[in-house]
Amino acid sequence: MSAAGVAMGGVTLIGATARAAQAAPVPADPPFPRGAPLRVKPVLVYDVPARGDRTSWRSYGAIHTHQAAREEAARIGKDLDQLRQKAEFPLHVQPVELLDSQAKLGRLAVGDTDLCVLYAAGYVTDWPLPLPMVMFVRHRSGPFYLGFEIAHWRFLRGNGDERVRRDCDVDDVVVDSDDELLWRLRSHYGLKNARGTKMLTIGGLEAYSAPAQERGPQVAKEVWGYEFVNVTEEEFAKRLASTRADPQALKRVEDQTVALLNLPNVTLQTDRKFVFNSFLALHVVRQYLRETGASNFGFSRCMGHRQIAMLDTPACLVLSLANDEGYTAFCHTDLSHTLPGVLLRWIASRPAFVCNSHVPHDGLFFVAHCQGPRRMNGRDFEPATIMTHYESDYGAACKTHYTLGQTVTAVIPNLACTRWQGFRGTIVGTPSYPACRSQMEIEIDGDWRRLAREMQGFHTQIVYGDYTREVGYAVKKLGGRLQWDCFSQSA
Repeated sequence: MSAAGVAMGGVTLIGATARAAQAAPVPADPPFPRGAPLRVKPVLVYDVPARGDRTSWRSYGAIHTHQAAREEAARIGKDLDQLRQKAEFPLHVQPVELLDSQAKLGRLAVGDTDLCVLYAAGYVTDWPLPLPMVMFVRHRSGPFYLGFEIAHWRFLRGNGDERVRRDCDVDDVVVDSDDELLWRLRSHYGLKNARGTKMLTIGGLEAYSAPAQERGPQVAKEVWGYEFVNVTEEEFAKRLASTRADPQALKRVEDQTVALLNLPNVTLQTDRKFVFNSFLALHVVRQYLRETGASNFGFSRCMGHRQIAMLDTPACLVLSLANDEGYTAFCHTDLSHTLPGVLLRWIASRPAFVCNSHVPHDGLFFVAHCQGPRRMNGRDFEPATIMTHYESDYGAACKTHYTLGQTVTAVIPNLACTRWQGFRGTIVGTPSYPACRSQMEIEIDGDWRRLAREMQGFHTQIVYGDYTREVGYAVKKLGGRLQWDCFSQSA
């Protein structure tokens, strides 16, 4: 599937393409870009039994006539329209299909569909279509569905004790609740837009570890359908030099610099030229994104002398600004943390913050990095201090001042790209230790001792909000090719 169909005040991402921004995003506060809509086909299956003489002639359920089915379809359509308006991601809901037997399921046209929502009012024991589905059954919300009785026993377990279906499980069955349906749709939307990501690698693919360097490209291609477009450092430097000679580009970059530094919640503690250089580098990156159709990018050796000298600043602020515009941009071109970062961005409809992991202790998890996005809720810009990159003490990096008490989701990928660990937490501190500039102290909602014993990987991806259910659900849709361990209990 393609990676994005996104609109954002001057920016459009269509399919897996990113048509780069032409206008400065800083002063206007445009809407955060959205992805390709999730195309949903609702299907109501019901039975029309004929009365028999002294025999059981009907099954459970309140929908046994065509008229009752039409009334229920109208209700479903109304409920889904309300759900579409409530969703923070784009949903395209097709008209309700009415089928008076499950035998007609296999003949449905689904070429323009990403997901079916199967309203099992009648007898359904099979799913013959080659696309995912969520089954919805009614208990208390009425009218009562036969599926409420047989979804577990017959559909999932084939009339036995052990589950026989491998394409779905109990998490694909929703009882009564439109909110429960919504988070599953959100997960499918995130997965749809994360798949097929086109990644711009400036300086090539360069992972932090041997396992990620060896395994990352294969997993990204085979599991997630990634494409890679490499731009050499020499090519980028040449483009950057030509941009420095373009008066119109320089004026645009200067306007963006002024707009950012004039914001009341932004403090500058480094040389202004480094902010200008960051916007200049982002201007060039946008050109490449537009030309290549990529929506993700990274600088391979962003902490090394060659790339810092090329940009005349570390890439930190470049990446922060790009994430706030709606791209996915992470320091290094390390696929072990890129894969969960891209998925989280689409599931949560907000930026993901990649950061260094530290030893969990006393229920706390400390993370830090120098490229923290500011638009963490996908709408508002957090206060920030623009200062030097810590390790080089040079250039411009963003210290974001995060909101205390904010719920977050943390995903810790292992280096081999085979396992993600996650938890829900609360920000309880935003300190300023001698470490990477953007810092969080997170109170772990879960078994922190087990996390400390079992933690793998090196980086963590963090988003505002609790999306642990959505991440776990999406990972299961990858067919067992990725393990998900959540250290927080489900809500």
